Amino acid sequence: MNTPPPVGGASGVPADGPAEETRHPGDALLGWLQLRPTIRIRLTLLYGGMFLMAGVVLLVLMYYFVQQAFRDTSLPNVAISPGYAFVTPDGTRITDFNRWMSDTQSAEQHAALALLLRKALTALICLAVIAFIAGYALAGRVLHPLNRITRTAREVAGSDLHRRIELEGPDDELKELADTFDEMLDRLDRSFDSQRRFVSNASHELRTPLAINRTLLEVQLSDPNTSPDLQQLGKTLLATNERSEQLVEGLLLLARSDNELTERRPVELSEVAGRALEQVRSEAAGREVELHSELHPAMVSGNGVLLERIALNLLQNAVRYNTPGGWVEITCTPAAGGRGELVVSNTGPLVPGYELEHIFEPFRRVKGADRTRSDKGVGLGLSIVRSVVRAHGGAIEAAPRPGGGLTMTVRIPGI
Repeated sequence: MNTPPPVGGASGVPADGPAEETRHPGDALLGWLQLRPTIRIRLTLLYGGMFLMAGVVLLVLMYYFVQQAFRDTSLPNVAISPGYAFVTPDGTRITDFNRWMSDTQSAEQHAALALLLRKALTALICLAVIAFIAGYALAGRVLHPLNRITRTAREVAGSDLHRRIELEGPDDELKELADTFDEMLDRLDRSFDSQRRFVSNASHELRTPLAINRTLLEVQLSDPNTSPDLQQLGKTLLATNERSEQLVEGLLLLARSDNELTERRPVELSEVAGRALEQVRSEAAGREVELHSELHPAMVSGNGVLLERIALNLLQNAVRYNTPGGWVEITCTPAAGGRGELVVSNTGPLVPGYELEHIFEPFRRVKGADRTRSDKGVGLGLSIVRSVVRAHGGAIEAAPRPGGGLTMTVRIPGI
């Protein structure tokens, strides 16, 4: 295989895959310390904080009242006759008994208040811890219906629309929310069922007459006695019929791929890209476009048929909107976060940056593109790609190349 030419823009991907992220030993610790500000945590802080504030206010008031009670309690004045002295147990002679009694009482009051403050603070801290634990449990009890609603919503998004919350309990705001959510799911379920039936019916009703027309035209063209004018008319009608078939197939695929996938399986993205590459080799050779590939294993989660359609549509678009002697390069590499990355780059005419926001819309082509040629498709290729990528929960980016052409980058979530 030839070495691909240098690719500019946003498609430059190293051959050895994405560079590994630098991790520090403290990152894991910081991740644990950064608590998610959930409603349960906020309610716990609210309950515990209110109890703590009430306890502090009660402690301050109790300290003030006890101190005031000590101040209101006074001993009667006692006078000692001259020549007499009071001796304390430690041998100190006291001549001014009232002053000594006042100092002793004041010291005892300060000691009693300090002891009261220490014990009250210890009790307050213990009760605050209990209050936070009880608040966390109480918040979990209160938010249990909301957690059930969230789990059901995730299951509905990941599987089907037939599941319901069916919340039981008092007729409060949470039950009203659950009932409203169930009603919304009922409407969505009916809407999607109606859409699936429409797509199925339209698939049959639209394909059958086109297939009949194609068969009649091919039979008529196979007749050797057909005049040259009729042969030319038949070929024109056959090309028009083929374009109509492509349009119908594209619209049906666009309708089917616009929803989230309900079933996912492990898919090797490089294998899917390889199969799509083989399907466009003959068309690329006819248009004198050279193909290059660099496919590395990348396991993703999704639908293999739809993922192959992504690669095929991107390659067909890159081949058809190219120049003779140009090239198309497709690379597949594993990306950060376990995702798979598919990049398709091609030469071609210059694409203005303001046109990129419109190229994924149905029936939109780059300004200046030939709209009369039927071999360039029906204008649904990139729209189908975007719908399939969204159904897989991925992302797609388009960037113009400095020398002309585009670089399309698709990222699909991994397993």
